[in-house]
Amino acid sequence: MIVFSFSSHCRQLIAPTKALYKLVAASNPRYHPAFTPLRAMSATTRREDPFKPAARVAGQKQDVWSIVNEAAAASPVQPIVNMGQGFFGYNPPKFVLDAAKSALDTVDCNQYSPTKGRPRLKKAIADAYSPFFGRTLDPNTEVTITTGANEGMLSAFMGFLEQGDEVIVFEPFFDQYISNIEMPGGKVVYVPMHPPKEGATKTTSAAEWTLDVAEFEAAITPRTRMIVLNSPHNPIGKVFSKDELKAIADICVKHNIIILSDEVYDRLYYVPFTRVATLSPEIANLTLTVGSGGKNFYATGWRVGWLIGPEHLIKYVSAAHTRICYSSVSPLQEATAIGFEQADAHNFWEESKREMKAKMDKFNAIWDELGLPYSDPEGGYFVLVNMSKVKLPEDYDFPPHVAERPRDFKLSWFLIKEVGVAAIPPTEFFTPQNAHIVEDWLRFAVCKNDDVLETAQERLRGLKKYIQE
Repeated sequence: MIVFSFSSHCRQLIAPTKALYKLVAASNPRYHPAFTPLRAMSATTRREDPFKPAARVAGQKQDVWSIVNEAAAASPVQPIVNMGQGFFGYNPPKFVLDAAKSALDTVDCNQYSPTKGRPRLKKAIADAYSPFFGRTLDPNTEVTITTGANEGMLSAFMGFLEQGDEVIVFEPFFDQYISNIEMPGGKVVYVPMHPPKEGATKTTSAAEWTLDVAEFEAAITPRTRMIVLNSPHNPIGKVFSKDELKAIADICVKHNIIILSDEVYDRLYYVPFTRVATLSPEIANLTLTVGSGGKNFYATGWRVGWLIGPEHLIKYVSAAHTRICYSSVSPLQEATAIGFEQADAHNFWEESKREMKAKMDKFNAIWDELGLPYSDPEGGYFVLVNMSKVKLPEDYDFPPHVAERPRDFKLSWFLIKEVGVAAIPPTEFFTPQNAHIVEDWLRFAVCKNDDVLETAQERLRGLKKYIQE
């Protein structure tokens, strides 16, 4: 049984959505007599077109991942060097793979896990993160396991958003945030980050992408329920400084706004990294921290994520997660738990950070060679490169679905077809009115084997004839 109880002074902050109440009541209405099970739609109310899709999925443009991957598959330059989507080009470490193989031989690892996650994994996460939080995390009340970080964030939105509630998202944003917010009826309010003033002419630090805090606070309304933070940031590679996070979080405390902190790249930082939930007890009381086993252990296909936060927030995320997918993949939860338990003995965290930074530096040498400026990342495994100097042939034949998009889509298509390297156009992570900020940039993922990075460099030298100062 799920019991909803909370003190009146924090009712506004932690009250779950009515929709979540209804979901719980629908499955066992005797616990909530105020609600009745949802009734099936009568035949007379069905639409004339029974195959008409819901508005939330109808009329959407082809997504960037489909455009890039389909173009890559059809490129005359094969095999394509895919540095677009952020999946790893190599396996998890042996101790993690061995754990996964072992888990498959264990009976209970092939059956349902508890909806909130396997106890071993929750304990492993609590043990691993307690030192960062400066206190002992309770694995039973402050950690919940989800089917990847993305489903975890959807569960958070499902747990707290009512129709018309607003969520502030900083541009650029990971595109999944938007649909996840809109699914439960939330409204996205965008606040742009501002690029380095000299980003088009010289290499700058990702730290120089800045947020106007006054602009952020001006976007807050009585309907603002949550904000989404992302550090280390995708696609920028920015690690928000302690001062920046404090300024943002203090405003959230002032206005009683939940902070959903996407920290899936939390083991890949090359400058000091601050977790927003550690800044003060008041901030921690508002914060849900999102993590990813896929990002931590090079296994994005495993779909093991988690949220860490105070019990008055986590329990409603868990309740929504239960209704979305019930439970997450059992053997891979077990393997992730063992990964955390053994990581320090293998010096895995420091080695993974060192290796990724080496890949970043190795790959970015090509931009120095070509004279193309880039935003030097502070964390993660993406790099944004400015290609305003690349002159596309005026008579180049772009297909209509690319020709109608901003210049970065054309750059991406051209690189795939003529150079054989796939990269992601970052205007996909902006609203149309702010897409101009990055229309000359492309995002490259460096989480590939070194020989792949070297092949990419060799092919990218083919851009020399198109570069104009």
